Amino acid sequence: MTPRGYGPSASFCPRCATPLSAPAPTTCTGCGYQLFVNARPTVGLIVLDRDPAAPPAQPSEPAQAPDPAPAPAPAGPRFLAVRRAAEPMIGRWEMPGGFCDGWEHPAEAAVREAREELGVEITLGDFIGMYVGSYEFQDEFLPVLDNFFLATLEAREIVLDPAESTELTWFSLADPPPLAFATMDAAIRDAARRLGH
Repeated sequence: MTPRGYGPSASFCPRCATPLSAPAPTTCTGCGYQLFVNARPTVGLIVLDRDPAAPPAQPSEPAQAPDPAPAPAPAGPRFLAVRRAAEPMIGRWEMPGGFCDGWEHPAEAAVREAREELGVEITLGDFIGMYVGSYEFQDEFLPVLDNFFLATLEAREIVLDPAESTELTWFSLADPPPLAFATMDAAIRDAARRLGH
């Protein structure tokens, strides 16, 4: 195992390099430094193809329509999914998003991630919720606190960052595929419930 001075598998103090007597949370016996394992905040965007607050489009009626067939029920909203270009979970569908930087507020991170991953500006909508999950990074499973927001695009011309995603598609919010991370599946279910689908 690689010796580490940080994270869930820290084996020595990052301040004085004394070997730790227990996994974090623990206190270094050499200098008294306290180590904790805290969830890293992330953001995920449930980008909808239409504003959920807007009334659904109504089909126009023909001028003369003998015995018209009943209009189909308006389809529910769809959400944008991108295919992961890197590990972990390479090749799986996910929502755009990523880790918050330093003291960055999750709402600010959401707008930034949309610019970086999709090349677009977004209108941030309702906050769906926070979900505790895990993320494998540098051979270590890290706890994450995933924050999900609804959003709509201000422009339709998406330009994917090829380092992040290989393709995109739209899925029904009411009938999504399995996504890369369990927190995403939970957020989509909660968003569908919130919007009545």
